[in-house]
Amino acid sequence: QLQLVESGGGLVQPGGSLRLSCSASGFPLEYYAIGWFRQAPGNEREGVACSNNSSGGSRGGLTSYADTAKGRFTISRDNAKNTMYLQMNSLKPEDTAVYYCAAVRRRVCLLGPDGYDYWGQGTQVTVSS
Repeated sequence: QLQLVESGGGLVQPGGSLRLSCSASGFPLEYYAIGWFRQAPGNEREGVACSNNSSGGSRGGLTSYADTAKGRFTISRDNAKNTMYLQMNSLKPEDTAVYYCAAVRRRVCLLGPDGYDYWGQGTQVTVSS
């Protein structure tokens, strides 16, 4: 059925890099706005990056990032593989959280978690020396 399965989390030292993957099944990801979110213990789920769907006209594929992610994180997708990615560089201990991928059938993405219909199961990212 319609689902997102993510992978790629793990333990990394500060300053290191990690790439998360999220594979979509049952729906064409290219027609969905996508996003990556994270949640640390005691905190609300927050958006880190999102991308408009690939058929969004002049704004198709445009991305948005939280201030904490700009310059370090990159969201992307491979429509042929129906997979989305989050490349994380220069990782900091405060990036430690469970990361979730999400998708919604609309053109424009939002960094808020409300409004996304499909969610991955989450993958733990721990940044520690």
